[in-house]
Amino acid sequence: MQIYEELVARGLIAQVTDEEEIRELVNNGKAVFYIGFDPTADSLHVGHFMALCLMKRLQMAGNKPVALIGGGTAMIGDPSGRSDMRQMMTVETINHNVECFKKQMSRFIDFSEGKAMLVNNADWLMNLNYVDVLRDIGPHFSVNRMLTAECYKQRMEKGLSFLEFNYMIMQSFDFYTLFQKYGCNMQFGGDDQWSNMLGGTELIRRKLGKDAYAMTINLLLNSEGKKMGKTQKGAVWLDPNKTTPFEFYQYWRNVDDADVMKCMRMLTFLSLEEIEEMEKWEDSRINEKKEVLAYELTSLVHGKEEADKAKQAARALFSGEGDDANMPTTVIDPADVPAEGLGVIRLLSLCKLVPSNGEARRLIQQGGLKLNGETVTDMNAVVTADDLKAGLKIKKGKKVFHKAVIE
Repeated sequence: MQIYEELVARGLIAQVTDEEEIRELVNNGKAVFYIGFDPTADSLHVGHFMALCLMKRLQMAGNKPVALIGGGTAMIGDPSGRSDMRQMMTVETINHNVECFKKQMSRFIDFSEGKAMLVNNADWLMNLNYVDVLRDIGPHFSVNRMLTAECYKQRMEKGLSFLEFNYMIMQSFDFYTLFQKYGCNMQFGGDDQWSNMLGGTELIRRKLGKDAYAMTINLLLNSEGKKMGKTQKGAVWLDPNKTTPFEFYQYWRNVDDADVMKCMRMLTFLSLEEIEEMEKWEDSRINEKKEVLAYELTSLVHGKEEADKAKQAARALFSGEGDDANMPTTVIDPADVPAEGLGVIRLLSLCKLVPSNGEARRLIQQGGLKLNGETVTDMNAVVTADDLKAGLKIKKGKKVFHKAVIE
């Protein structure tokens, strides 16, 4: 099975501009393709994960990835999938985020010996002359057609700023520039980027009279149709300082039963034959499947050693042995612990385990909180500085483990 057929079998491909041409290019290692990443945070997250895996798969098949960091487009903000306008960022923040992205991408993509490229669109977008863009690029875009794009229709209801309206033109200009400078003949991205990507292929055709191609991959959605990669605490990050390897492992260990095999196909590098064998396992082995998924993805992002630690810690905790060496930990400031003790509701808040005091009370009422193995029933219970010095193990519900220690 060649790479294009494998992508189809894994359920990754959503839309393509010209299937036969794209199949020919990627199967023969002739695709120079780019995927864009806007540096809106200082870490990549699970939402970027599938794109990174796609780049890795295609590079392994002999194609050349171009990782485009949107240092310029981040100054505008992509309206796709948004009900409101993105917060404006400073140049300094964007540059810092770009550097963080570079380090994380290297875990997935081999940038050695010209096998891949990493470019920043700030290099060409930030120095554009507005009048030149209007005269040179503007005539090739129909406002009527742009307004039919799904990304704009969603925003029209609440108000689409002229700033955001320009995003499609900037992304199209990226493809046009990469095509000319680096021979980039293909753009891949999430299915919500389809309209922007078509804008790029059309601009290249109109300006240069040549063909370029676009392919979108399915968004990572759960069985309820919601984007995966979110927890009560927020996004699941690839940076171990923002989401620890243990938390990352636990996220995948706890995905809904209905989503396990889909994630296995779309995200892991296990062969399709291995995955098909797992699909034949009895329902009673669902937790075994989840362990395989969690281990494979944690190993891919954080390395085998961290994946081994996370797996051992999770097994120990669930078996009651209580190995907390790799458990997510919050260090409590001594100033936050009164002489009479720290209330458990305040403790949960400091550890960011609940979004509100009301949620903490409900958790206790429902018997869902344990401290060092003991169920907490008293809303006014406190823990002492000595408890925290020894390391206090917190269990929230059936699946969330945490440790609190004093500084």
